[in-house]
This record gives sequence, C-alpha cells and structure tokens, in this order.
Amino acid sequence: MVERIVDTFNRVLPRALDEGVFVLGPDFGEDIRAQLRDICRRHQMQAHFTVQPVAEGTAHAVYCAGDHLKGEGIVVFADTLFEMDPGVDLEGADVVMWVKTVEDPRRFGVAVREGERVVALVEKPAEPISHEALIGIYYVRELAVLRRYIQQLIEEDVRGHGGEFQLTDAFDRMLKDGLVFKTATVNAWLDCGTIEALMDTTRYLLHKERDTLRLGTVENSVIHEPVYVGPGARVVDAVVGPNVSIEAGAEVRRSVVRDSILFAHARVEGAVLADALIGQYAEVRGHPQRLNIGDHSTVQ
Repeated sequence: MVERIVDTFNRVLPRALDEGVFVLGPDFGEDIRAQLRDICRRHQMQAHFTVQPVAEGTAHAVYCAGDHLKGEGIVVFADTLFEMDPGVDLEGADVVMWVKTVEDPRRFGVAVREGERVVALVEKPAEPISHEALIGIYYVRELAVLRRYIQQLIEEDVRGHGGEFQLTDAFDRMLKDGLVFKTATVNAWLDCGTIEALMDTTRYLLHKERDTLRLGTVENSVIHEPVYVGPGARVVDAVVGPNVSIEAGAEVRRSVVRDSILFAHARVEGAVLADALIGQYAEVRGHPQRLNIGDHSTVQ
C-alpha cells in the first residue's frame, strides 16, 4: 500500500517526493522499517521513522513526526489507496484536501466550497451541504504551521471524536484563521483498513492490472484469471484463482486456492483455501479452510 501511494504521488505531483517520514505504532518491528527503507531507496527518497507511543488520534499521530514537520509535504494515512489524474495544481493554496464525490455525505467529513476555495469543514452533515467527502489525503504548503495548530489542540486539550486529537480540528482552526484551502479529486478511493476491504481492493486491482500480473513461475497448474504471481513466487500442481494474489517468494503446491491473498514467502501445500489471508512466512498444509493467519504462523 505504501509503495502504491508513493508511486501515485510521484506520478501526479509537479515535484517528486524526496523524503518519507513514517509514524509507526510502538509494536512495529525492524522488518517493517526495512521494507519502508527499501521503498524509499527505490524512489530516491530519504527515510525517517518516528513512533506514536499511544494512539491519541490523527492529529497526535502527525504531531509525532516532530521536527520533520517543516517545508511542504503530503499527509496521508496508509490504510487507503486512490487513483488520480496527473497535473494536480498545488499553487495558491496553503492546504489542498483530496475529496471524492459521494451520494450520501452523512457518513463522512465533507468540504464546503465557494468557487475553488473551501469555506467550511463539516463532520457527517445531517443535511447534504456538500457531496465532497474528505478521504484523508492533504497537501500542506508549510508543515510547521500545521504543527503549531496541532500543538494548540494538545496544549488546550481539545479532543474531538473518540476523545482523541483530530487532524480535521487543526485544519478547521487554520481555515477560520484565513489560510487558503482548496480541493483536488480522486477517480477511485479504495479502502484497505479492514480484512474485507483489503480483499475487495485486491480484487479491484487484480482486474484492473491483469496484463502485468505474471512475474513468478507456474508449473503444471490451472490459473483462473485474474491471479498475481509475484517475483520468485511458484505455483506447482495447483488450481489457483480467480482473485488470488501470491506475493514475492510465496509458494502454492498441490492446492486449490481462490479469492485469497498470500503474503511474501507464505507456503500453501495440499490445501483447499477460499477467502483466506495468509501472512508472511506462514504455512498452511492440508484440509479445506477459510483462514486469516498472521506472519510466521503454521496451520496443518
């Protein structure tokens, strides 16, 4: 998800990203940091890491980036994917908020515009005052300014939904103080925040990118497209698909697998799987199952 986010912004923004500041939870290990460093290395970016020790809201998470909050930047949460057209206009705005037009705005925070300029932010409006739902992606011309407004919230203990410090509250203060807010649109907004949403998004991407899916090895097997076989992955004596993602180094042998995701270096042998999520280096052997297992697990 992070690599797709970086790819998208490097494709559509007028300037390429040169740094990645990752705010992690306290339980994220070195393996995650190594993967994020690799992403930054591939995109000529410098990687930085900070930790949010306690989950106290979106504004607090951003605030944990500390001294890295300076200059222009993009604030984005890594549980969503999106598609947008190149040529995003960042000029003349202190903040650009990406939005998606929705039929029922009552479930979302929305941006209310007069012309190109945002004049109000409304959380879950009872009346359809705007159909432009905020999707949690923001360009900020000067991150140090955002940091000051978040610091105000924390010092004054101004908590929003869930008793947490909310990023939209900081933006609302900036807006009321006269900073210029504009919107940009996305063509697709793909949630990855739950297992069900991740599965749905994977199906969408498999169908959209079906011409670029075969990078690994398939031997004596039947493939019901779309199926992604990542670099170094192997499918041997198996029936796979539709809607299966087999990530780098994973292996499927003598099995039937559909509507599933096998993360890097997972191994499935002698099994029948559907609607399964198999973590990195996890192993599944035998018996028809519907599974969601984490990294380095074994089921047999």
